Parts: sequence; structure tokens; C-alpha cells
Amino acid sequence: MTKTGWAVLLGAGLGVVMSATAGVSAPLSYPCLRASAPIHIDGKPDDAAWRNAPWTADFVDIEGDSKPRPKYRTRVKMLWDDQYLYIAAELEEPDVKATLTQHDSVIFKDNDFEVFIRPLPDTDSYYEFEINALNTGWDLFLPKPYNQDGQPDNSWDIQGLKSAIAVQGTLNKSTDKDRGWTVEIAYPLSAFASRQAVPKPRDGTTWRINFSRVEWTSGQPNEDNWVWSPQGVIDMHVPERWGFLHFLEQTTTQKN
Repeated sequence: MTKTGWAVLLGAGLGVVMSATAGVSAPLSYPCLRASAPIHIDGKPDDAAWRNAPWTADFVDIEGDSKPRPKYRTRVKMLWDDQYLYIAAELEEPDVKATLTQHDSVIFKDNDFEVFIRPLPDTDSYYEFEINALNTGWDLFLPKPYNQDGQPDNSWDIQGLKSAIAVQGTLNKSTDKDRGWTVEIAYPLSAFASRQAVPKPRDGTTWRINFSRVEWTSGQPNEDNWVWSPQGVIDMHVPERWGFLHFLEQTTTQKN
């Protein structure tokens, strides 16, 4: 990847819309650099390797710019190495709450952060992972989208997953004001093997990926859905509208 090519991807990852179809923004892109060292997963994206990884554009409403901007900021950054895709998320939230503690609960009944990955972009299948502020996760495999009569496979687990949460405030205490919560995930590149043969990424590999945040407001019957790359509809299960994840061999630079 040339420096010019990397700069184009960086601009797209920061939210530059390259084209639009039928009033829906084109999917965004993110330049995923190789980590300079393994990352310690503690919920705090402060390892030196993170410092040159760009943040995505702030999340928007799932339907796109026709809807109001989210009231709280959300953004993500990513890195990779031979073993993991690393994901860090920053979620602004004045009252961090979570209730679900059982693995594979329907996590979006809490406020949550969600990852959708299609590592084989030419197939119908993809993977979903949701996590709340208690570090409770839900992982599932979709052989095809729900609108194609796909049935979720909840028996799939992300073997070797590492995840952690850090709350900037006090969890489940509404009498004080929090700043938010951060998420770190080390997603094993081998996790797909029980369902599909997915080649390890290399320089120039492209996956499809998107992120969602579900936010429940007290007294409101419906949740807000905020995403990185807008879907145009209230449905995350339209993978052709997800963003592009471009793996680059260029490494981050450690700084003291």
C-alpha cells in the first residue's frame, strides 16, 4: 500500500463519504494498521501501540444523516497482528448501567456495544458480538441475514476471546455523573474456524465490518441505534451496507 493509498483510506475511516446511492451514504472504510506489540486487554486503550491508530468518525444514527446526531459520542479504533483483531471503543455516557451477567443473554436489552464482522465478503455469512458494561458477551454466527431466512447459531463461541471494560465513573450508580465507558477486545483470527475456513489477513486483505451502540433512554419505549457506517434502515443485518476494514502491514509507532 502506497503512502497516498493509505492516506485515502485514513480519510475514509475518519468519515469521508466517497459516494452515495439513493440518498444513503456509501459505506465508510478504515485503515487497520499492524500493532507494534501485543496489546494488554484491560479496557483502557492506553497501550503505546494504540497511539497512532486512528479513531473512526463519531457514530451516527443507524438511518444516517437524515436523523438527529447522537446525544453521546461513540468512536472506535482497530489494530491487528498475526493472532488478533484488536478493537477499542469509547462510549460517552453520563450514567453507565448494566444488568445482564449470563453469557449469551440478549445483551441489547442493556445499553451495549456491538461488533458485526463478515471476514468472507463474498459469502452471505457473518458473525456478531455484543457486550455490556459488565463485560457480559453474546456471540453468534449467522449463515445468512435474517431477511434471507437466516437462523442465528448461538452455539458458536469466540474461543480465546479477550475483552475488558473500564468505567469512567461508577457503574450502576445514578446519583453521580459518569464520563462513560471504554471497551477493549482481542478477537482471535482463529475464532471462525469452527464454522468456516477464513484465511489469515495480510496486507491488502479487506473484510466488511460495522459497529452498533444500543442506548436506552428512561421513559422511552424504543432504543436509539447509533452506528459507525450508517445502514440507511433500522436493521444492522444488511451486511452490504457495512464498512470496509482494510488490513495494512504498516505498523503503529510506539511512543513513550
